[in-house]
Amino acid sequence: MPGLKITLLQQPLVWLDGPANLRHFDRQLETIAGRDIIVLPEMFTTGFAMEAAARSLSQEAVIEWMRVRAEQTDALIAGSVALQSERGPVNRFLLVEPQGTVHHYDKRHLFRMAEEHHHYEPGTERVIVNWRGWRILPLVCYDLRFPVWSRNLNDYDLALCVANWPAPRSLHWQALLTARAIENQTYVAGCNRVGTDGNGHHYRGDSRVISPQGEIIATAEPHHATRIDAELSLSTLREYREKFPAWQDADPFTLQ
Repeated sequence: MPGLKITLLQQPLVWLDGPANLRHFDRQLETIAGRDIIVLPEMFTTGFAMEAAARSLSQEAVIEWMRVRAEQTDALIAGSVALQSERGPVNRFLLVEPQGTVHHYDKRHLFRMAEEHHHYEPGTERVIVNWRGWRILPLVCYDLRFPVWSRNLNDYDLALCVANWPAPRSLHWQALLTARAIENQTYVAGCNRVGTDGNGHHYRGDSRVISPQGEIIATAEPHHATRIDAELSLSTLREYREKFPAWQDADPFTLQ
């Protein structure tokens, strides 16, 4: 069964400067090869700004940049951006394949403490992306707090969360990544930013990859711009779910 080589880029972001951020990630991607997925943080072209969609690069420009980098690295390039969409402003998680296929998920849970819900339209659909034999659930930052939305319905193998999660709540970030892995018996990867944004919020990073049993497979040093790599095993995941089938006793529910 296919393994999956994943890289998370824990990096600072230049406030509301799309070209500068793309140049920065160009430099990071120059040295990366032989990976299946390369993950960038939430709103990687702007930082987490409520005015970002109005001042962002166009969706076409961002997708073209991601497509070229995906082709160069032969990897799925993933990260969220603030965009003007057909539905209005959205915080859109884009996942672009080397051949140019584009998948997207719009952030469902908008962070009301920053009034994100007054500036962006919420997503309405849960999305599963199939890539190199793996089923991937995209999540964006605040989504991580809501277990019903990320409940594994035997339809994904990896939950991929990108974030601008501030340092004062880093304990929540770390605990919730682990909880989502354990309760869903799935791999979880969380890519967070570092540095200080234009509103003065500081970010530790704490990006990491978690096993289905809650073990930390790889973790980034806090407060540092860095990358982390991990290799995931689909056969190990399936063997664990067969040996310890807690998923069979999950409570049924229906999303409205």
